[in-house]
Amino acid sequence: MAVDVLLGLQWGDEGKGKIVDVLAPQYDIIARFQGGPNAGHTLIFDGKKFVLHTVPSGIFRPGLKNIIGNGVVIDPITLSKELDQLDAAGVDYAGRLFVARKAHLILPSHRLLDAARENAKGDRKIGSTLKGIGPTYMDKTGRNGLRVGNIEAPDFRDRYEELKEKHKQLVGLYPFVEFELAKEEEAWFKAVERLQTLEFVDGEYWINDAIKRGDKILAEGAQGSMLDIDFGTYPFVTSSNTITAGVCTGLGIAPQQIGEVIGITKAYCTRVGGGPFPTELTGETGEFLRAEGGEFGATTGRPRRCGWIDLVQLRYTIMLSGVTQLVVTKVDVLNKFETLKVADAYKVDGSLSHELPFDLVHENYEAVYTDVPGWNSNLTSVKEEANLPKACIDYVQFLEEKLGTRVSMVSTGPDREELVVR
Repeated sequence: MAVDVLLGLQWGDEGKGKIVDVLAPQYDIIARFQGGPNAGHTLIFDGKKFVLHTVPSGIFRPGLKNIIGNGVVIDPITLSKELDQLDAAGVDYAGRLFVARKAHLILPSHRLLDAARENAKGDRKIGSTLKGIGPTYMDKTGRNGLRVGNIEAPDFRDRYEELKEKHKQLVGLYPFVEFELAKEEEAWFKAVERLQTLEFVDGEYWINDAIKRGDKILAEGAQGSMLDIDFGTYPFVTSSNTITAGVCTGLGIAPQQIGEVIGITKAYCTRVGGGPFPTELTGETGEFLRAEGGEFGATTGRPRRCGWIDLVQLRYTIMLSGVTQLVVTKVDVLNKFETLKVADAYKVDGSLSHELPFDLVHENYEAVYTDVPGWNSNLTSVKEEANLPKACIDYVQFLEEKLGTRVSMVSTGPDREELVVR
């Protein structure tokens, strides 16, 4: 049985958590394959809101197995808080939540190092969430990291102290930042004890055995494709591969095991933190989108930058991940517009182009827009395509035509029930 993939096609916050939750009953296993607590997947159902940072979004569906793959970096403190949230909601995750032994651990000193490095950049900040993600992946590639499986080793504490001392030496190279390391350490080791109540597995064998059994698996991505370490808007990117290729390395499966690739895009576009954003709206329209969409980061609470949908960017990420179907979210946020704008090309050094420039940070380019009629009507409670305004249906079909990919679902609101399946 092939592994289907669900990932964001923009700069994150596309609504992946909701769609995973909706699709989850069709699967036996939901698997997170990369990222860490810098992700924030929001789910709303039964009048309640939940935000997950590490735990896969299938955890709310009874009977489903969920695995945190080896490509994920785990902060035990953040994970422990998520487990508290699940306990409070009466979610039974015993025997359903597994952790790959090869997943790397985020130490308190990783967060200290992250804060010190970002603070030292001044105006050149990349918009880090300060969760210790970057330094953890640096230790991973630098072959210094601690992994979940190391917790079971008798010399785990010694290894921890050795890595912490390395971090403290590095922190000494930067200006002072306030950080109560001893207090954070105490909380961290308590959280490690909580982590040990979950079942550790050799993730690559676990997932491949599931494939052989014929289990249906959905790989859940975090962040967005434009934050990919190789293909995103470098250096304003995350530290992992957020495209389909990351599934293979993040779970330990072969490329031929990939099945459907479900790409999520908002009906407009947002970005959190620094970095290039070709369709950004800095004036009144951008503020209106932010207010209508409740565009504030699920992880940091920071206001998201807002802009029109960018088809040049979307064609790029669809190509990179081999997207087979699209889900368009937050169309309801556009309810009050008479006219929408769509970026269908860039003007690069005076010439029209349908490809992204090599360097969006420094190259001379601007988005070229096409006007599309809006629907200027309320989509609340719309769950059938036939009940969508004609202009909204036309907008979705316009996206299909321009992107060359079928739109399988349209989200008309935040709740899991507010979804049109086409």
